[in-house]
Amino acid sequence: MSETEDRGILDTSVLIELAVLDPAQLPGMALITAITLAELSVGPLVARTDQERAARQAHLQQAEADFEPLPFDAAAARAFGRVAAALRHAGRKPAARAYDAQIAAIAIAHQLPLYTCNPRDFALIPDLDLRAVEVPPRDTSRL
Repeated sequence: MSETEDRGILDTSVLIELAVLDPAQLPGMALITAITLAELSVGPLVARTDQERAARQAHLQQAEADFEPLPFDAAAARAFGRVAAALRHAGRKPAARAYDAQIAAIAIAHQLPLYTCNPRDFALIPDLDLRAVEVPPRDTSRL
Protein backbone atom coordinates (compact mmCIF):
# COMPACT_ATOMS: atom_id res chain seq x y z
CA MET A 1 0.00 0.00 0.00
CA SER A 2 1.48 3.35 -0.99
CA GLU A 3 1.55 6.34 1.31
CA THR A 4 -1.20 8.07 -0.66
CA GLU A 5 -3.45 5.01 -0.29
CA ASP A 6 -2.98 5.02 3.49
CA ARG A 7 -3.95 8.65 4.09
CA GLY A 8 -7.16 9.64 5.76
CA ILE A 9 -8.92 12.42 7.61
CA LEU A 10 -9.70 12.02 11.29
CA ASP A 11 -13.04 13.40 12.40
CA THR A 12 -13.17 15.37 15.65
CA SER A 13 -14.60 12.34 17.47
CA VAL A 14 -11.55 10.27 16.55
CA LEU A 15 -9.16 13.00 17.61
CA ILE A 16 -10.84 13.24 21.02
CA GLU A 17 -10.66 9.45 21.54
CA LEU A 18 -7.24 9.00 19.89
CA ALA A 19 -5.43 7.90 23.06
CA VAL A 20 -7.71 4.87 23.53
CA LEU A 21 -8.17 3.79 19.90
CA ASP A 22 -6.50 0.83 18.23
CA PRO A 23 -4.00 2.31 15.74
CA ALA A 24 -4.79 -0.54 13.33
CA GLN A 25 -8.19 1.14 12.72
CA LEU A 26 -6.55 4.38 11.61
CA PRO A 27 -4.72 5.51 8.48
CA GLY A 28 -0.94 5.46 8.42
CA MET A 29 -0.93 9.15 7.56
CA ALA A 30 -3.62 10.90 9.58
CA LEU A 31 -4.85 14.34 8.62
CA ILE A 32 -7.36 16.73 10.16
CA THR A 33 -9.36 19.63 8.77
CA ALA A 34 -9.50 23.27 9.79
CA ILE A 35 -13.12 22.56 10.76
CA THR A 36 -11.99 20.00 13.34
CA LEU A 37 -9.57 22.55 14.74
CA ALA A 38 -12.47 25.04 14.92
CA GLU A 39 -14.63 22.50 16.77
CA LEU A 40 -11.83 21.81 19.23
CA SER A 41 -11.35 25.56 19.75
CA VAL A 42 -14.92 25.91 20.97
CA GLY A 43 -14.48 23.21 23.63
CA PRO A 44 -12.45 25.08 26.27
CA LEU A 45 -14.64 28.16 25.88
CA VAL A 46 -17.86 26.30 26.72
CA ALA A 47 -16.51 23.92 29.37
CA ARG A 48 -18.46 23.84 32.62
CA THR A 49 -15.62 22.97 34.98
CA ASP A 50 -11.93 23.80 35.24
CA GLN A 51 -11.08 20.11 34.82
CA GLU A 52 -13.17 19.84 31.65
CA ARG A 53 -11.67 23.11 30.34
CA ALA A 54 -8.13 21.83 30.93
CA ALA A 55 -8.84 18.52 29.18
CA ARG A 56 -10.38 20.26 26.17
CA GLN A 57 -7.52 22.75 26.01
CA ALA A 58 -5.06 19.85 26.04
CA HIS A 59 -6.87 18.22 23.06
CA LEU A 60 -6.77 21.51 21.16
CA GLN A 61 -3.09 22.13 21.86
CA GLN A 62 -2.14 18.56 20.93
CA ALA A 63 -4.02 18.83 17.63
CA GLU A 64 -2.35 22.16 16.87
CA ALA A 65 1.06 20.66 17.60
CA ASP A 66 0.55 17.40 15.69
CA PHE A 67 -1.33 18.46 12.54
CA GLU A 68 -1.35 21.02 9.76
CA PRO A 69 -5.08 21.12 9.00
CA LEU A 70 -6.54 20.85 5.52
CA PRO A 71 -8.38 24.10 4.70
CA PHE A 72 -11.98 24.60 3.71
CA ASP A 73 -11.11 25.85 0.24
CA ALA A 74 -12.98 26.41 -3.03
CA ALA A 75 -13.06 22.68 -3.87
CA ALA A 76 -14.45 21.93 -0.41
CA ALA A 77 -17.05 24.68 -0.82
CA ARG A 78 -18.27 23.09 -4.06
CA ALA A 79 -18.38 19.66 -2.41
CA PHE A 80 -20.25 21.18 0.53
CA GLY A 81 -23.02 22.27 -1.83
CA ARG A 82 -23.51 18.64 -2.90
CA VAL A 83 -23.35 17.41 0.72
CA ALA A 84 -25.89 19.98 1.96
CA ALA A 85 -28.25 19.24 -0.95
CA ALA A 86 -28.05 15.49 -0.31
CA LEU A 87 -28.80 16.01 3.39
CA ARG A 88 -31.80 18.19 2.57
CA HIS A 89 -33.13 15.63 0.09
CA ALA A 90 -32.80 12.99 2.81
CA GLY A 91 -34.83 15.12 5.21
CA ARG A 92 -31.88 16.08 7.40
CA LYS A 93 -31.07 19.67 8.24
CA PRO A 94 -27.57 20.53 7.02
CA ALA A 95 -27.30 23.46 9.45
CA ALA A 96 -27.70 21.12 12.42
CA ARG A 97 -24.66 19.15 11.31
CA ALA A 98 -22.74 22.00 9.67
CA TYR A 99 -19.34 21.05 11.11
CA ASP A 100 -19.76 17.44 10.03
CA ALA A 101 -20.97 18.46 6.57
CA GLN A 102 -17.94 20.72 6.12
CA ILE A 103 -15.53 18.01 7.29
CA ALA A 104 -17.17 15.56 4.88
CA ALA A 105 -16.89 18.11 2.07
CA ILE A 106 -13.15 18.48 2.65
CA ALA A 107 -12.74 14.68 2.61
CA ILE A 108 -14.71 14.44 -0.64
CA ALA A 109 -12.78 17.33 -2.24
CA HIS A 110 -9.47 15.63 -1.41
CA GLN A 111 -10.79 12.14 -2.26
CA LEU A 112 -9.73 10.86 1.15
CA PRO A 113 -11.50 8.50 3.53
CA LEU A 114 -13.01 10.00 6.66
CA TYR A 115 -12.48 8.14 9.93
CA THR A 116 -15.13 8.70 12.62
CA CYS A 117 -16.39 7.24 15.86
CA ASN A 118 -19.85 8.58 14.94
CA PRO A 119 -20.73 7.18 11.51
CA ARG A 120 -24.42 8.09 11.89
CA ASP A 121 -23.39 11.76 11.84
CA PHE A 122 -22.26 11.26 8.24
CA ALA A 123 -25.03 8.95 7.03
CA LEU A 124 -26.58 9.68 3.65
CA ILE A 125 -23.65 11.73 2.33
CA PRO A 126 -22.91 10.51 -1.19
CA ASP A 127 -19.35 10.08 -2.45
CA LEU A 128 -17.97 9.99 1.10
CA ASP A 129 -15.58 7.13 1.86
CA LEU A 130 -16.56 6.69 5.50
CA ARG A 131 -14.58 4.49 7.89
CA ALA A 132 -16.17 3.68 11.25
CA VAL A 133 -13.74 3.52 14.16
CA GLU A 134 -14.75 1.56 17.24
CA VAL A 135 -14.12 3.05 20.66
CA PRO A 136 -13.24 0.39 23.22
CA PRO A 137 -15.64 0.05 26.16
CA ARG A 138 -14.87 2.31 29.10
CA ASP A 139 -13.54 0.71 32.29
CA THR A 140 -16.28 1.92 34.62
CA SER A 141 -14.86 0.02 37.60
CA ARG A 142 -12.31 2.81 38.05
CA LEU A 143 -14.86 5.64 38.03
